Amino acid sequence: MNGRRVDQGNEGKRVALVLGSGGARGYAHIGVIEVLEARGYEIVAISGCSMGALVGGIYAAGGLPAYRDWVCRLDYFDVLRLVDVTWSPMGAMRASKVMSKLESLIGATRIEDLPVPLTTVATDLVRQREVWFQSGPLLEAIRASIAVPGVITPVHRGDQVLVDGGLLNPLPIIPLVSAHADLVLAVNTTAHSPRPVTLDELLADDEPDEGKDEPRDDARRDVVGQQFSGWMDDVRDATRRLLDGLSPASAAEEEDDQAVGRRAWGRLDMILASFDITQAALAKYKVAGYPPDVLIEVPKTVCGAYEFHRAEALIRLGQRLAMEALDNYEGRKHRALGSTQALVVESPKLPDEGETGGP
Repeated sequence: MNGRRVDQGNEGKRVALVLGSGGARGYAHIGVIEVLEARGYEIVAISGCSMGALVGGIYAAGGLPAYRDWVCRLDYFDVLRLVDVTWSPMGAMRASKVMSKLESLIGATRIEDLPVPLTTVATDLVRQREVWFQSGPLLEAIRASIAVPGVITPVHRGDQVLVDGGLLNPLPIIPLVSAHADLVLAVNTTAHSPRPVTLDELLADDEPDEGKDEPRDDARRDVVGQQFSGWMDDVRDATRRLLDGLSPASAAEEEDDQAVGRRAWGRLDMILASFDITQAALAKYKVAGYPPDVLIEVPKTVCGAYEFHRAEALIRLGQRLAMEALDNYEGRKHRALGSTQALVVESPKLPDEGETGGP
């Protein structure tokens, strides 16, 4: 695909890797990549959308180890500090702080200069179609692909208004159908599961996530509060509301919700939950149209799309699912490449699910 010489030692292990959207669940992509490399697979092409575009782009640029170290150190309050609220009608956040960090990792890298061919996918709101980035500044491509409509402000490029590629194609398999690879492996992090399943359930026999899921303690909260003292109170409150999904309803309405056991839905909750549902349905159609050789499914219920303080656990989940996927793939004999039936690896420990969707 890119004209480079293929290592004969990796014959049969050349992977075209599809990394889907899914917010924080996209950290699982890191675990998948780590297992592929540990097993001796060569990633010869990457296609990514949203968080998949970010992880795939950082990997192709050689910055994944540093990025992994950074995200695994983020706790709840660190993530909170990365949110840069804007009052723009185009979105609630600018994502400039995150992009500054990415710039420090990959600099002014251009996609056409990467050692691995990369395609990132965005959506043009004006023309209502997909936009594939296969050349140009990598940072711009990532920024356009992660711009969740209504949450992160879009990228304006000429007369284009670019937002998250997951709006039209959350699992971009098509860019890799012509890749010179032995198998196409796709990671869908917006998968539907027959019942809601949590990350804690899936990793119940693993080590705990070192308490990163919740604020550490009152002392830590006080320290962070002092660090936030320069912010205006309304900006700070809006930021907390965005991350926590707190409902702007009146006190009487909140009490009524609690009395009947209803969840208090905030604006961010509604936007991201709706986006997740749409992406899950679209991903099914993409898989049906162009079945990958191996499909890894991460249930969309394992965590909220904005729970970016859970990197370690989500990376472990990606590792576990990838090991199971490759064990099954390698154990199948005389498997014809290009089969129309994908090997589906769903999350472990989902009792009473009925059919798994696999072969």
